[in-house]
Amino acid sequence: MRRKKDFGCWRRQQRRNPGILVFFGVVGFFFLVNWWMVSRMQHESSARRKDQSVSLISKLPASLKQPFPEKQMHYLKIGRPRRVMYTRLLALAAHALADGDSKPEPHDLWKETLVPSVTWKPCADLRSWEPSDGTNGYILISANGGISQQRVAICNAVSIARLLNSTLVLPKFLYSNVWQDTSQFSDIYQEEYFINYLKADIKIVKELPVELQSLDLEVMGSLFTDAEIMKEAKPSFYVKKVLPILLKNRVVHFTGFGNRLAFDPIPFDLQRLRCRCNFHALRFVNKIQETGALLVERMRRHKSRWSLLEHNLLNQASKSNHNSKAIHPPKASRYLAIHLRFEIDMAAYSLCSFGGGEEEERELEAYREVHFPALNAMRKNTKMPSADILRSEGQCPLTPEEAVLMLAALGFKRKTNMYVAGADIYGGKSRMAALKSLYPNLETKESLLSPSEIEPFRSFSSQLAALDFIACTVADAFAMTDSGSQLSSLVAGYRIYYGDGRRPTIRPNKRRLVSIFAKNYTIEWKQFEASVRKTVRQSKMVQERPKARSIYRHPRCSECMCPADS
Repeated sequence: MRRKKDFGCWRRQQRRNPGILVFFGVVGFFFLVNWWMVSRMQHESSARRKDQSVSLISKLPASLKQPFPEKQMHYLKIGRPRRVMYTRLLALAAHALADGDSKPEPHDLWKETLVPSVTWKPCADLRSWEPSDGTNGYILISANGGISQQRVAICNAVSIARLLNSTLVLPKFLYSNVWQDTSQFSDIYQEEYFINYLKADIKIVKELPVELQSLDLEVMGSLFTDAEIMKEAKPSFYVKKVLPILLKNRVVHFTGFGNRLAFDPIPFDLQRLRCRCNFHALRFVNKIQETGALLVERMRRHKSRWSLLEHNLLNQASKSNHNSKAIHPPKASRYLAIHLRFEIDMAAYSLCSFGGGEEEERELEAYREVHFPALNAMRKNTKMPSADILRSEGQCPLTPEEAVLMLAALGFKRKTNMYVAGADIYGGKSRMAALKSLYPNLETKESLLSPSEIEPFRSFSSQLAALDFIACTVADAFAMTDSGSQLSSLVAGYRIYYGDGRRPTIRPNKRRLVSIFAKNYTIEWKQFEASVRKTVRQSKMVQERPKARSIYRHPRCSECMCPADS
């Protein structure tokens, strides 16, 4: 009742004092006009740029501006709309690239950021021991995963065979329902070269003696799975646990064998043997070398005099080019390679989200149920970090949109020749639209090779990955989108070992980049550029191998490389 009375009094007072309303109206109008004028003054200098950004957005592919139908996944029969992330930043990047032809590239764009105080040269081929007679028995390994995991497994097995004075049987590769590749050692690597190159270190045979082939190794206790060997186990584990069984049964079998040997502490010569295996003994078969050479020549657009890196990686295929009188044309032939680790298996295993909402979540969950049942079982019994936390901690792979924004911010011009490595990108052509729009000189092994040239590899993911390995390793600059990717790590290590300090690798710090991308709606391009360049410059620095880190990724250490003046 009281409230009603007060309201009535207020209304009567307003009728008696109409000037108050007029006063507040004039003041309000004044502030509105003032705000408009100040805003106009503040934004006048950038109005033209914003108009151009709007214009650029209208010129971008439709897939960058609105949801688009995705191709159906063959195993899920799902078709759903997706939206590309960071539309505003992509428009700013397009504008920067359009105006960037007249601007000089950053001086360190195609160089390693830090020139090391000591120049290193490859020397893992040097030996200081006598050959092993391999009399303690035979070691079998069945390596799982893709080409990168298999390569690590092979090198570790070579070192363990030497450690246990045993004979190594040529490694076998397990079939995976993820990779769906039946390739074996001889389909990817030169058997005879591998055996002969390492004969001064260990004894290698192609198969077990006949009398041992029918043994039930599991019943005998000679079968070791990954579950029975801890990750990066010390050499002492093999001496104490494996050697007695090897001596008793004459054979042991490591199945699913991968990253099961420590990097430190380990004897110097054993570490060097792993380097020798990776950088010298594993040589691709001729058909992979020859097709890889075609990729490089077509990216460079000519046949050139090849460096130590190409010569060692491609060997036979490079001989005609190594002696060629052709001159390397300046700048026109260099290219950037980027490994987009954004296949559906990576997206599903990461437990991250990529802007696709509930439909995407259901799609990735369905994939996990089929291909990663152990991960799903763990999620039911363990509280896992949310997708947002994983992204903020840098645990999610960079999307193609994030990758292209990083490259544009670093200063790679629109006309840059770019090789994109990777299998089927999750999201298909639509997810690649931003990258192709901003960098039209984009190539893949599928676009560079004719149908008849790529056909022998089409059903073999590991052999296709070998072609990507070659194109990325030889590139003038290489960018990875996931520093945890083993293929990217092996490529980076090979570039260090044979690159003579002239093969820069871009390793993004995803945790820092995520905080920059989060400012999509507010950050201006110059600030975005400066932030990305600072972040990447710090991770691009050359350094010696940190303790306990992979020699495959960080070969700049005394076990693998030597000072150039020694």
